[in-house]
Amino acid sequence: MSTTIQRDKLFVASCLALLVTSLSFGIRAGILGTLGEEFGLTKSELASITATAFWGFPLAVIIGGLVVDIIGMKKLLVLAFIFHLAGIILTVMAKGYWPLFLSTLLIGIANGTVEAACNPLVASLYTDNKTTKLNHFHLWFPGGIFIGTLIVFLYNKAGIGSIAGLDPWQVQVSIMLIPTLIYGYLFSKLKFPVTERVAAGVSTGEMYKALLNPLFLFMIICMFMTAITELFTGQWIDVLLKGVTDNAILILTLTTGIMAVGRGFAKPVVKRFSPQGLLLLSSIFAALGLYLLGHTTGNTLYFAAFIFGIGVCYFWPTMIGFVSENLPKTGAVGLNLMGGAGMFAV
Repeated sequence: MSTTIQRDKLFVASCLALLVTSLSFGIRAGILGTLGEEFGLTKSELASITATAFWGFPLAVIIGGLVVDIIGMKKLLVLAFIFHLAGIILTVMAKGYWPLFLSTLLIGIANGTVEAACNPLVASLYTDNKTTKLNHFHLWFPGGIFIGTLIVFLYNKAGIGSIAGLDPWQVQVSIMLIPTLIYGYLFSKLKFPVTERVAAGVSTGEMYKALLNPLFLFMIICMFMTAITELFTGQWIDVLLKGVTDNAILILTLTTGIMAVGRGFAKPVVKRFSPQGLLLLSSIFAALGLYLLGHTTGNTLYFAAFIFGIGVCYFWPTMIGFVSENLPKTGAVGLNLMGGAGMFAV
């Protein structure tokens, strides 16, 4: 194991862990209809399975946020690796509703644990550039959804069929094992810093007192709204737009691709507009994009998706970055309450 903190390697491993999280969203969105046909599931049952990922995630984020300063970020990420590995394997082996329910829940818990550990990890590694680096880290969420939906679309379009006795959807889910094993190996070899709050000497009492700051409570409310706008629309877009286009999944692919590129250029954008100004502009574009998605058909939908992608691009990481920079005493718990609120809203 490394005896010095290698922040760039830790950042790469964090991005790979988030890539697994986002691949699970993208691939699940692409195979949802297939799972319904394969196992004779109703839309209500599919919604129930999908929902487990969304409530497993915030529970893990909040619980992880409460214990991360006690057990350390490394142990949390070991747990995330175990849950990811188990959830992916169980999904591939699933034969009906309850195995899919359990495996999706495990992946949701793993996803939340990644968020609980990696947000404070990135903030601790880059104390002088938090909003920008959190945007760079979170570009792998839309980036992974983009990759995941593209995997499903291209695999099905190519008509590859079964491989080694696995159905196409099982092969697509199995692809997530590759980044899972890599990030698990990297984290096992690297030394971790303490969280920023611990390094600054802020007491636990001061941290919990900071959570009652009116500005923090306002940001929690805002997180509910921005997360619903981004995640609910993305997860259900294949179902919502199936009646108006044959390639609804490509709409999600386009939107998430724009988000990934936009977050990659976060540094000059944040510098030009400030986090507050960026969030205001994002809200305007997101509202316009949603309106256009609901009132257009045909190729115009791609323009609507482009506008919507610009709108939701900076929401999640800039919200977390704003709290980290302006309310640092809230610590890892504050960052993870923001993430938990976002997922509970969905």
